[in-house]
Amino acid sequence: MALVFHKLVSVNEAFRIIEEKLGGIRPLGVETVPLTHAYGRILAEDVYAQVDSPPFDRSTVDGYAVIAEDTYTADEANPVKLKLLGKVQVGHMPGIELTSGTCAEISTGAPLPRGADAVVMVEYTKTEDGNVRIFRGVSPGENIAQTGSDASIGDLILRRGRRLGPRELSALAAVGCREIKVYIKPRVALFSTGDELVPISEKLKPGKIYDVNSYAIQAMLKDLGVDADFLGILPDNYGVIKKSIEEILERYDVIVTSGSTSAGFGDIIYRVFEELGGVLIHGLKIKPGKPTVIGATRDKKILIGLPGFPLSAMMIFILLVKPIIMKLMGLQSFEEENIVKARIPLRIETGRGRRHLIPVQLLSTPTGLTAYPLLGDSGAATTLSIADGFIEVEEEKQYLSEDEEVTVKLFQPLKISSISIVGSNCPALNLLLDEAGLWDAKQVNVGSLAGWKALKRGEADIAGTHLLDPETGVYNIHMPRKMGLENEVEIYRGYIRVIGMIISKGNPKKIKSLEDLLRDDIIFVNRVKGSGVRTFIDTKLAELGVRDPEKKIRGYTYEVKTHTAVASAVAQQRADVGIAVGYVAKIYDLDFIPLTEEYFDFAVRKDRSDKVGVQRLLATLRSKSFHRKLEEIPYYKVSSETGEKIFG
Repeated sequence: MALVFHKLVSVNEAFRIIEEKLGGIRPLGVETVPLTHAYGRILAEDVYAQVDSPPFDRSTVDGYAVIAEDTYTADEANPVKLKLLGKVQVGHMPGIELTSGTCAEISTGAPLPRGADAVVMVEYTKTEDGNVRIFRGVSPGENIAQTGSDASIGDLILRRGRRLGPRELSALAAVGCREIKVYIKPRVALFSTGDELVPISEKLKPGKIYDVNSYAIQAMLKDLGVDADFLGILPDNYGVIKKSIEEILERYDVIVTSGSTSAGFGDIIYRVFEELGGVLIHGLKIKPGKPTVIGATRDKKILIGLPGFPLSAMMIFILLVKPIIMKLMGLQSFEEENIVKARIPLRIETGRGRRHLIPVQLLSTPTGLTAYPLLGDSGAATTLSIADGFIEVEEEKQYLSEDEEVTVKLFQPLKISSISIVGSNCPALNLLLDEAGLWDAKQVNVGSLAGWKALKRGEADIAGTHLLDPETGVYNIHMPRKMGLENEVEIYRGYIRVIGMIISKGNPKKIKSLEDLLRDDIIFVNRVKGSGVRTFIDTKLAELGVRDPEKKIRGYTYEVKTHTAVASAVAQQRADVGIAVGYVAKIYDLDFIPLTEEYFDFAVRKDRSDKVGVQRLLATLRSKSFHRKLEEIPYYKVSSETGEKIFG
């Protein structure tokens, strides 16, 4: 029978249990390395300066070393004339001594000659007949870095536990550290588990998926400064997994696996960990990420079993594994990195006794950041490519309110995009952005209506829209009045695309029209509410007299976010028909029954119309080059108005 989860614990409880059972999580030892090999390591001792930095008084500019008092009266109208005694070169101690009325030419970084107490910048001087005219006075110490002004002998340079980056290495070099003591890096091994996994070098067969976690987790460990070894994909076989881990225990301090962690019949990581020493944690009060397993061997090697779904694995890594690894590296106390505040644009239901982890996309607005939730399957690896980070919602919290402030844990440092586009999904939009050179554009595909709401809240620069007005049969220009944005937006004509029914090759179900959706043998795949295609579908069904489509159409409640998701559902025979742009039928080698032509337009906030990114997109939309490339895409064409303002 299947083992049920042990007592579920919170992340904080998990840390306490792990610390208690292991007697603390501590560095694995200390080693001495040359400074050239110290990047990314954690300092294991306090470092004090053994020399002064700089080791002599030196000039910070090119100019003339002077006695400041000689220049006090100098200005443009009354320059001071000083006798030039010679030149001081970088890297050589000067053999010149200044007395009143004399000066010496000096280069940036060169030692100050005896008697000098200031340097006049060359811009304020003029040489003539062995003399120098000074047109600006200086004060004692001006343009000079004095001995030990950066660090003096005995000064504390860096404290133990500091990660060594470019700034730290330069400070250590400045005080002559040739080698330093650092904590030994933990040796980490990584396995992926699951009968369904295959390496990306193999052709994907039915029922199989590519191994994603090995790349994601190995990269996240590398970001921490740990060179983890990926040792392969293991089947869901107790004996194979146990033997594979046993064989490497002597060589590694931490073994991380992903997959086979649930309490189901085929998931056996917890059994392996129990046999190898003991399970400390089996199950977290968290969603996604509940099936997380932490164990330890008898000699306190740490065993970590992450969930198999990539999104779950990465978020649990940040919350639980990253702090463990950082402590093993010597960071006994550390501040949270890559944390930002943002606001949620819509209400989200959470709670139910488990902490929720919600991946988000971040948009920059004049009033701060907005976090758009990416709600869906935690196994959706491609979500990771667009997610900027995730938010944590406590167990007892039942929902997040619209406009509520949240804390976002970033997957990597946030980069502000040149343009934000919220709204409908369209394959041709990628072509437009590529042609415009807007590779850093932030796209949030939430449907046309949500795009208009984002414009109203000031979260989007542009909304892609193709909303049909059922009363007039015209696309998009009714929306400013409907949203109360008549004075705040402009609409630019985009392009025309053909939408219709996506069906299997050869049309085995003999589907001819929308009426066939009512047949008992037909399964439909729908688009999400608020999308332009969904508006079209519901309008046409209403014209056919279908009042309760969710009751009369099989699959009406099966909603997907993108056109390609419609085609994928049909191609994999999860549905018989869906409605999408014709281009995706071509991609998936499916048949297509055209239903209508629609306009995909661009609504722009007036207060963002001067942004460089917005101007580049609109200029590209009008360009002949884009028009030519667009019409190479099946079922797309330009309009006579493409690129022109049609509202505002």
